[in-house]
Amino acid sequence: QVQLVESGGGLVQAGGSLRLSCATRGRTFSRYPMGWFRRAPGKEREFVAAISRSGTNTRYADSVKGRFTISRDNAKNTVYLEMNSLKPEDTAVYYCAAAPASISSIVVVTSQLYDQWGQGTQVTVSS
Repeated sequence: QVQLVESGGGLVQAGGSLRLSCATRGRTFSRYPMGWFRRAPGKEREFVAAISRSGTNTRYADSVKGRFTISRDNAKNTVYLEMNSLKPEDTAVYYCAAAPASISSIVVVTSQLYDQWGQGTQVTVSS
């Protein structure tokens, strides 16, 4: 298993940028497909982006495609979410998650398939 700790959230104006980081503790980080999810006030948790074990394959929610970029550095045991052109509707608590190392999927977009979650980091975009 890995422990996940998000950072990088904060308050930003619309059109601004933030980079979220998710640091992990564990020797086998490269075995885990990773993802970012978010939960806005009063809404269900939703998929944002996902990345394969090697970082070669990525998937994005339509709402963030072209604005957000997920990446990972397996040498640093860290996954990132670069967020540009932020909008007020991006306001949410953002969570990183790790899927089981044994999962056959290259990229995992379904939250129920993730079994390890960070504590979340707040992102607030003002208009």
